[in-house]
Amino acid sequence: MNRFERAIYECMRPTAELLERTTNPLHRAILLNFWRHVHLEGAGEFEAIVAPDMMVDHPVYRVTWGANPTVIEGKEGVLAFYRSVGDAVLWHSDDRLAVADWGICDEITFHQLAKGADLRALGYDVEHPDRIYHVYSRQAFIWPYDEKARLAGEHLYEDKTSLRIEEVDPSEAITPARVREIHRELLAKLEAERGPNFWVLGRA
Repeated sequence: MNRFERAIYECMRPTAELLERTTNPLHRAILLNFWRHVHLEGAGEFEAIVAPDMMVDHPVYRVTWGANPTVIEGKEGVLAFYRSVGDAVLWHSDDRLAVADWGICDEITFHQLAKGADLRALGYDVEHPDRIYHVYSRQAFIWPYDEKARLAGEHLYEDKTSLRIEEVDPSEAITPARVREIHRELLAKLEAERGPNFWVLGRA
């Protein structure tokens, strides 16, 4: 297992640790929704993310990645956003995670592993379009939730002063297919441990 695989396997450990310390039912349901969401997104199962038991009817996303900040509204817009990410490999680390009645705030290091051409499309300054790069920066993820512990949006703010870009040898790179496989494995484990509808308020 290389460093990128290991990081993806471990990315939700801070969420699990906070859940163990959390007793408020709403807060627990929010954390479990968040945990499931990350694995669904990583697995490419986007339709499940926007289901009525996971997301409000009209979510609003505010994304400040790269050079092109954007606002995305509505479930069709959210689905288009996820599908547009392409073959990037995404994960996060170094969480400073908190949960409250209104939702989640997580200061993280957000990582992308992608071809230069895909990163250029996001506005990142990389030299070679056909090479693979690891891009990472500190970001604030603020995810509002409603009173039913359903996601109302994502507000993603990048600290551009922390941005780092490193070229990665292709032999070390992990493929998007492998990432989806890992997230499906972790999602199945989570469902087996916690039972059906574990993210729904009242069951959390």
